[in-house]
Amino acid sequence: MLLTFDQVSLGGDQSHRLANATGEISDRGITALVGPSGAGKSTLLRLANRLEVPDSGTVQFRGHDINTLDPLALRRRVAMVFQRPTPFPGSVMENLCVGDPELNETQAVTLLERVGLAADLLTRDALLLSGGEAQRVCLARALATNPEVVLMDEPTSSLDPAARTDLEKLARSLANSGIPIVWVTHDIAQMQRIADYVLVMIDGAIAHSANATDLEANSSLPVRDFLAGKKL
Repeated sequence: MLLTFDQVSLGGDQSHRLANATGEISDRGITALVGPSGAGKSTLLRLANRLEVPDSGTVQFRGHDINTLDPLALRRRVAMVFQRPTPFPGSVMENLCVGDPELNETQAVTLLERVGLAADLLTRDALLLSGGEAQRVCLARALATNPEVVLMDEPTSSLDPAARTDLEKLARSLANSGIPIVWVTHDIAQMQRIADYVLVMIDGAIAHSANATDLEANSSLPVRDFLAGKKL
């Protein structure tokens, strides 16, 4: 397995954001991490590359407790793209070099092509890109580290429908090329479009996991209610 969560809990100011969350994420395809707002989806994702640390329980990456791994080395292997594009001041080329300081222009162009962007963007000011362009540059920057998985935390929430569709297609292309994707969303329709595997989170716990084609089999009533679009 790519990621394993074993009895993971993490408290917050008001209540537990995660409560004994236990489950596994496949090392291939696209895994959608879904559930209502506040269910703990983004928190679970942030634990996977040590942006947060659990109060109890363990998180494993390819069988290794991530608390035993160097955080910076882990984050190169477990890349993350956030909900809103996060380009840094400077050119697109300078942004890509954050992922790989030794990157040359030819390699940078290849990265842009990989995410569907033209080579002439290299000299553009990254802070002046459109939302869709900026999110793709952020993904290219993540890919510059040659990651073993890409975590995507509601990456289309601030994009228009066309840019959203493009990013979903790009995620599928990456998954097909052998880079597993973990995609957080509360959008059931998006889950249905992109997911090979699904983990459903309810109240800080992983309530159900299944192949996307067999999602409702043996699921609990709260999970079925969420998948039916009912407010929990």
